[in-house]
Amino acid sequence: MPTRVLVADDDRAIRESLARALELEGYTVLTAADGAETLARARKQAPDALVVDVMMPGVDGLAVCRQLRAAGDRTPVLMLTARVETADRVAGLDAGADDYLPKPFEPDELFARLRALLRRAQPAGATVLCVAGLRIDPVARRAYWDDAELSLSKTEFDLLELLARHEDVVLDQSTVYQRIWGYDFGADSKNLQVYIGYLRRKLTAAGAPALIHTVRGAGYALRRP
Repeated sequence: MPTRVLVADDDRAIRESLARALELEGYTVLTAADGAETLARARKQAPDALVVDVMMPGVDGLAVCRQLRAAGDRTPVLMLTARVETADRVAGLDAGADDYLPKPFEPDELFARLRALLRRAQPAGATVLCVAGLRIDPVARRAYWDDAELSLSKTEFDLLELLARHEDVVLDQSTVYQRIWGYDFGADSKNLQVYIGYLRRKLTAAGAPALIHTVRGAGYALRRP
């Protein structure tokens, strides 16, 4: 699955330039023009990392980071700022940012810092995802309920992994289509519903309780029983 990065900056030129550069590096990029939009998109679309400008109107980058951390969201955050004083860097890190990059910066440095954040978010030895009795090994691409291995197609495995990585987060249909298929088939498509059905039947056959929940009008979420 492509890595999704949310870029938040109120300067349209910077925002679009960063988005193009990251897309050329192979990332799927979401954008936001202010803090409120950043929070809304982060909660709805569950990016893998955020690149956030400190100075944004209304809800600034520091407040965005504080609100995400207060809600239990541990998504890596790279702060961007034109301020270079030590006190400003300390403020960003204290707000919960994982790294801090002063402007102007070289794109290669941003890419390197982002890769480092993403690596730290998935440390060695902690690659197996566990939700109740469900275990998913993304490296071996194997999934189990208790001791029963689930026989999953590539798409089924990717979908189950996505839901498990965002436990309790309601992922809307558009987001799932983009993450799994790389294309939004539209509201009328039943493709996702069909694959959710496949997963539910295979989990039930392995003895699992209801794990994948439909949130009417919103999407799907994987929750502990």
